[in-house]
Amino acid sequence: MFSDKTIKALKWIITLLNSKNIPYQISGGFAAKVYGSTRELNDIDIEIPEDRFKDIMLEAKPYIVEEFQHHKNDKWDCMTMVLEYEGQIIDLSGAYEAKVSNKERTEWIEIPADFSKVNKVEVAGMEINVAGPEDMIDYKQYLDGDHQLDDIEAVKKYVAKK
Repeated sequence: MFSDKTIKALKWIITLLNSKNIPYQISGGFAAKVYGSTRELNDIDIEIPEDRFKDIMLEAKPYIVEEFQHHKNDKWDCMTMVLEYEGQIIDLSGAYEAKVSNKERTEWIEIPADFSKVNKVEVAGMEINVAGPEDMIDYKQYLDGDHQLDDIEAVKKYVAKK
C-alpha cells in the first residue's frame, strides 16, 4: 500500500510528534489510502496545532523545504511547513485555523481538526491518528480533481462496511 520511503518518513515524523506529545491527525491522500483509496500517494498530510510547530523546529530543520509560514492560494488558507524526509514530502498544516475554498472560489470554509474524532489505525506496526472518515468526506467535497472524488468514494465504502 505504501512505499518504503513513505513508511520511513511516516515513522520518523510520528515518532517526533509523539516524543513531543503533539496532537496530530493524518489526512489527505494517505488517510484516503488507509480507508481504501487506490490512487497514487503524493505526500503525507498532517495537521498539528499551530502553536506546536515551534516544538519540532530543531529536529525538523535539516528536512525543511518550505519554512513555517502562512500559505494562501485559491484553494487553501492555513499555516504550513513542508518537509522532505529521504525523498518523501510531508506537508504539515495548522489544525485549528485552516480554511478551504468552495469549488466556485466564492467562499472560505473553516475546517478545524477535531482530534477527538481521529481513528487510531495500525500502519507498518505503528498506531497512527488518521482523520475521521466523516471529516475526510466533509473537506474533500470542496476540492477539485477526480482523485478527490475517488477518495470520497473509498471513504464512503469504508464507512458503509463499519
